[in-house]
Amino acid sequence: MTGHAPSGTVAAVSRSARHDFSKPNQDSIRLLAGLGVEGDAHLGVTVQHRSRVAQDPTQPNLRQVHLIHEELFAEVAAAGHEVTPGQLGENVTTRGIDLLALPVGALLRLGGEAVVEVTGLRNPCLQIDAFQSGLLKRVVGRGEDGRLIRKAGVMGVVLAGGEVRPGDPVAVELPAGPHRPLERV
Repeated sequence: MTGHAPSGTVAAVSRSARHDFSKPNQDSIRLLAGLGVEGDAHLGVTVQHRSRVAQDPTQPNLRQVHLIHEELFAEVAAAGHEVTPGQLGENVTTRGIDLLALPVGALLRLGGEAVVEVTGLRNPCLQIDAFQSGLLKRVVGRGEDGRLIRKAGVMGVVLAGGEVRPGDPVAVELPAGPHRPLERV
């Protein structure tokens, strides 16, 4: 049986038609089922991330939408890094949801129509340090058990399209079955 987790809100939405590191904030974005964010460089059925295209351009795009929890910005600010929505390349900045604790297959209902299925964790790269020196070690760390912890958000695919705006509700629906922890995609 599926379950529901706490809900939150959309803090900001962003997109860029270019493969820039940061994405400008928008008044709204349109999610397109099976493709991603209309007008965004990562839109597509197959992988659009440059390093992934170089490996195998036919692999499915499990990174159609990038979401980051706004609470991360306060965490990195405590270490002297000022980061605002869109600057880490996310399409949707959420508030009030522990995105990193969600399992694979969790559904995020954004606004009135859009549904994103969580596929995994963003794998932060050295571009984060090019954006702000030392930021990479704030968004990637090690747990007490030595396990790598990635904090730079989650990735997902669009199951149902629709407009998404700041202030829209975000409802989480957990998948049936055992909790499968997120891994990098």
